[in-house]
Amino acid sequence: MTQRIIALCRAMGAPEDREELLLLLAQAVEEQLAGRLKAGVTPEDCSAAFPLAAAMLVMDALEECGGNGDVTSFTAGELTIHREPKAGQGRSQQALNLLSPWLGDTGFFFRGVRG
Repeated sequence: MTQRIIALCRAMGAPEDREELLLLLAQAVEEQLAGRLKAGVTPEDCSAAFPLAAAMLVMDALEECGGNGDVTSFTAGELTIHREPKAGQGRSQQALNLLSPWLGDTGFFFRGVRG
């Protein structure tokens, strides 16, 4: 599964010179996503959605590790940093939405209100 995730990352434009980081991120994201699946559901049960969602999350993480190319201005006195939104912003949420039918508890619940 990890190699499939990496192949999708390559198709999404992952740089060739970040191979070691890409492998570590793919393994970590794969493990994290597998842990969020409903009880009894495996990554293979999710068909193509699992590796695609994992690759989207890896690409976001890879961009975060990429440095400060998105910084548009920096001020040292009373520290101010302005960043441009990344093109992939929101990709992580899209990945989770893609896997939503197979995900377990998402942290949202209803609480009863006394009437």
